[in-house]
Amino acid sequence: MFAQLGSKYASTLLGILRIVTGFLFFPHGGQKLFGWFGGMPQGMDVSFPSLIWFAGVLEFFGGLMILFGLFTRPVAFLLSGQMAFAYFMGHAKGGFWPIVNHGELAFLYSFLFLYFAAAGGGRFALDNLRRKKSI
Repeated sequence: MFAQLGSKYASTLLGILRIVTGFLFFPHGGQKLFGWFGGMPQGMDVSFPSLIWFAGVLEFFGGLMILFGLFTRPVAFLLSGQMAFAYFMGHAKGGFWPIVNHGELAFLYSFLFLYFAAAGGGRFALDNLRRKKSI
């Protein structure tokens, strides 16, 4: 029973998960690039060409592309790598457990984006409109 129900709604739930993930992810870039949502702590270099600036660009524009489901697979693959890099460069040195090193979000985002890279954008993705035009 649950297997049939799950397969019936899998694409819809994938699309909703993608939208929610993009909605929660792009503000991280907005903080870095534009000072939105409280901005970055004093003394952090967010100017071009710092790593934080590049992270902000990827997070803001990549997050919006994930939100709308545009070029989902390649963007998600890139963001998965960025979040793995962020985890190992910024968090892992603080201890093995993500709860201890405050890397839960980077860890989780890395695997969410890896899933989107494999599964695609699901329902409600602009990729679906692009695909129909190319056929």
